[in-house]
Amino acid sequence: QVQLVESGGGLVQAGGSLRLSCAASGRTFSSYGMAWFRQAPGKEREFVAAIRWSAGRTFYADSVKGRFTISRDNAGNTVYLQMNSLKPEDTAVYYCAARGPWRGPSYSESYTREYDYWGQGTQVTVSS
Repeated sequence: QVQLVESGGGLVQAGGSLRLSCAASGRTFSSYGMAWFRQAPGKEREFVAAIRWSAGRTFYADSVKGRFTISRDNAGNTVYLQMNSLKPEDTAVYYCAARGPWRGPSYSESYTREYDYWGQGTQVTVSS
């Protein structure tokens, strides 16, 4: 079992920055694929960014590419999302997700069904 706890959300003006953190329990954190998703009111949960456990390959939604950076600290069991040049349309609840290594290395990072564990979410609000 893996527990995920997000933090770092808040209110920021457009153009500003935030860094989200996701602290994970479990001794095999380094073997999990990790991702960030977000969900705005009245909309479906959407993919933001993902990082593989092997070689640290990263993937981004087109809407955040060049502005957001996902990274992980395996020793600290933490994954981060650095968000720069924030826009009002980035306003959402941001969720951390983890994919267990038993599911194999071949998957599409952007689908919620590919992940086994989810955090409770952290609110990000960007004012114009």
